[in-house]
Amino acid sequence: MYIHLMEMSPYPEKALRHGDRLSTLMPDAGHLLHMSTHIDVLCGDYMNVVLRNQTAIEADRRYLAHAGAENFYSVYRCHNYHFKIYGAMFLGQPGPALEAAQELIETLPADLLRPLADWFEGFIPMKQHVLIRFGRWQEILDQPLPEDAGLYCVTTAMMHYARAVALANLGDIPAAEAERDAFVAARDRVPDTRMLFNNTCRDILTVAEQMLLGELAYKSGRHEAAFDHLRRSIELDDTLPYDEPWGWMQPTRHALGALLLDQGRYEEAEAVYRADLGLDDTLSRACQHPNNVWSLHGLHECLTRRGETVEAAHVERQLDRAVARADVPVKASCYCRQVA
Repeated sequence: MYIHLMEMSPYPEKALRHGDRLSTLMPDAGHLLHMSTHIDVLCGDYMNVVLRNQTAIEADRRYLAHAGAENFYSVYRCHNYHFKIYGAMFLGQPGPALEAAQELIETLPADLLRPLADWFEGFIPMKQHVLIRFGRWQEILDQPLPEDAGLYCVTTAMMHYARAVALANLGDIPAAEAERDAFVAARDRVPDTRMLFNNTCRDILTVAEQMLLGELAYKSGRHEAAFDHLRRSIELDDTLPYDEPWGWMQPTRHALGALLLDQGRYEEAEAVYRADLGLDDTLSRACQHPNNVWSLHGLHECLTRRGETVEAAHVERQLDRAVARADVPVKASCYCRQVA
């Protein structure tokens, strides 16, 4: 209970020692092994988020073998995969993120999903967030759409969103526009009862729509319209009901900052990255992402491009440490910005 109280406070770091103790207290209780990572993620300790949730996943596998999947604990099993994906994305580690996303899909077969779809189906499209986070455009396009679009309604909408983003970034604007229309139609078929923990899936998909429209507008050469859509996506993202992981998996500021940098708008981009990292007082603690490699890279680039040397040296130290754990080259805060 103390963990849950402190995660919603302005001072989650006060629970770090309690979380450390909880993370090993009951080795067979997957959910308890995971609980400390509610604090870790708010404090920017993404490596603990991945490793502790992996330990929880291993405990959950033992429970699954003992009790089967037809019980409500399955939602907690999904939660641990969800958290591992989230942490790995912030670390710049596509391998663990995709591994967790795929096992999450496999642990929710259609027969289990069907009677509990309102609570469980929203987990299936986590893989799309990972593929977009790491710019896996062709992998996105190579995926088959679900055959049962009714059961997998959120997944279908998210896959059309991912396809639109992929096609826009590959330069096929007419095909991206067709996928945009398919996304809107699929989103409108998602029932209001479909949830991802504290958020309705329809609310989450409103963020997707503005992200999609922003990237599509940018790749079509309509930069100001793009920035308007991306700023709207940030408003929607910031005002989602509190949740961990956050309802929208890739911070919307990462795309806005990257494309502002692409246009040489360094001062605006710097403000975006400072907010995301929690270096100013513009955001609640829940909306900050301390120490994440993507915004550290963006902030460091902004500082160096305007000739700042004192703070840049400090940020570079943090960036070097974050990059050392990333499994991919980090050249921009979003793959929507193409950097040679």
